[in-house]
Amino acid sequence: MTTRIPVSSIGLPGHHSPGAGFEEPFEMLAACHERLLRMLGLLARLREHLANVGWDASAAQAAQDVMRYFDLAAPHHHEDEERHVFPVVLADPTSPLHDLVRRLQQEHLAMAANWAVARLVLARVRDAQPDTWQPLTASDQAALDTFVALYAKHAEDEDSLVFPAARQRLDDPQTQAMGTEMMNRRKV
Repeated sequence: MTTRIPVSSIGLPGHHSPGAGFEEPFEMLAACHERLLRMLGLLARLREHLANVGWDASAAQAAQDVMRYFDLAAPHHHEDEERHVFPVVLADPTSPLHDLVRRLQQEHLAMAANWAVARLVLARVRDAQPDTWQPLTASDQAALDTFVALYAKHAEDEDSLVFPAARQRLDDPQTQAMGTEMMNRRKV
């Protein structure tokens, strides 16, 4: 007998985003990483739910929640880093982080490509019907594994090395301008 995963473990009940705002852009970037890791956790719980219980409305909603995050928030976050963080570190000719930043830039491209494939799997979960649902295939699982694999180390390197290096090189007016541009680009 399979153990049913409570619906509350699929969704994000009581979910509150960290309180960082555009006036503190580096804290906001770190908070985005926290949300990203929560979304990857939701994806892991969704996969477990599909394996143990199968498809249901909770699974469809979880797939939609993951899709919404990676369709909207993640691209903005990557653009923030590409526009405001990476160039600051690369502009310092003495920075030992150039190779790391170049790797992170390549990972952003790989994440976008991997998301396109993983998104197809999640769209199938979101759009399924009880009478037509087919479990995830080995190929589906591999697509999701590939997508998830890049994120943990990537976020850790940004949080622990790249963000502090960029923050150290920006003065208060530059940091404020960074937050304002991030806000304006999102039309907040």
